[in-house]
Amino acid sequence: MRENYIQASKSKENAEEFNDSMANYAGDNKTMLAYKGASIALKAKFASDRKTKKDLFTKGIQILEKALKADPNNAEIRLIRLSIQENTPKILNYKGNIQEDKQLILTTFDKQNKSLKEHLLTFINQSQSFTAQEKELLKN
Repeated sequence: MRENYIQASKSKENAEEFNDSMANYAGDNKTMLAYKGASIALKAKFASDRKTKKDLFTKGIQILEKALKADPNNAEIRLIRLSIQENTPKILNYKGNIQEDKQLILTTFDKQNKSLKEHLLTFINQSQSFTAQEKELLKN
């Protein structure tokens, strides 16, 4: 799932595949629900008209925020929201939680399992939100 999410931002085909794989998810796992929301928001990135872009983005973000509200201390959900907020145009006005999400990721990093730590580090190392010093601290 994590790799599919990363690949989804790279092309319209990947975004559609990711969205198709998540479209029927109706389980209780909040992280999977967040990925479902992200898959819809990513599909918006490649939509051809403004209304469709806005509608898809809004729907995806609503699902993501619902997952986050249900599990506010989930570092992976915070990472998903942070990655979307970093890459969303300012006009969409969806950048207000970058510092909050970053802080939760930093403070809970040591408590995460090995595979999630690796996933977090992959994002953190290419992120503009984290300082060089923060990146260095997490490597140790």
